Amino acid sequence: MKADPLVSCAWLAERLDAPDLRIVDATHFLPGAAQNAKALYLERRIPGAIFFDIDEIADTSSPLPHMLPSPEKFAARMRAMGIGDGMRIVIYDSQGLFSAARVWWTFRVMGHEDVAVLDGGLPAWIGAGLPLEDGPPAPRPERHFTSQFRADLVRDLADMRRLVGASGVQVLDARAAGRFRGEAAEPRPGLRSGHMPGARNVPYDALLDAQGLMRSREDLARIFAAAGVDTTRPAICSCGSGVTAPIVALALARLGRWDAAIYDGSWSEWGALADTAVATGAA
Repeated sequence: MKADPLVSCAWLAERLDAPDLRIVDATHFLPGAAQNAKALYLERRIPGAIFFDIDEIADTSSPLPHMLPSPEKFAARMRAMGIGDGMRIVIYDSQGLFSAARVWWTFRVMGHEDVAVLDGGLPAWIGAGLPLEDGPPAPRPERHFTSQFRADLVRDLADMRRLVGASGVQVLDARAAGRFRGEAAEPRPGLRSGHMPGARNVPYDALLDAQGLMRSREDLARIFAAAGVDTTRPAICSCGSGVTAPIVALALARLGRWDAAIYDGSWSEWGALADTAVATGAA
């Protein structure tokens, strides 16, 4: 089994000055939120952290939100941020665990496997009384970064049209139960309510404890089993716009299942189309 995709605050605190380590602040807020991720980064962050703008390091030509960038764009942004080949990447966000897993998955899609998520994120770091810094970050020299796109970790609309409802295909939906069942409206206008036929509901927040830490492997296994998920088989993870689905993939990786793919367009794409099948009610 690979190493745990999570690292603790104590682990990171011991390695803050390691020359081959890069810490990435992946804070992201949903549209309409009062907070501004970049402003929050400038107010307080883990020392040495670099800000990763999920909306800009993306395919900005797509009408869908924060879709994966091209490998060329990703490599160029990483070079400019001082992130290079051979570096260990640790990612966190200011909510605890919300958007960091998206960036963890993005690095893996781009062929960089030496990447982990800080368990509990910035709240856990602050709660442990560990140091912070503020203000504009110190500039970093450019480093060479090589992108090697892993298509096996991504699913697009054509894939999903072919796979949804097919025998043996596991689609795991990370949205809240009310949205999955079609009982609650989607936060983005113009989207139908419900889920893809045959999908299983694994709300991402059920995978976290009250402190925002990811639950134990034993608890994760029980949660997946209760949702009707067979963790010995591959899965495709989806959510509202591709940000929280990777939390489900992160939990699966903790159980040794590192091959979970993400439907990048997620419900922002599927739920907006008139000709895609939508089911309501429980899984």
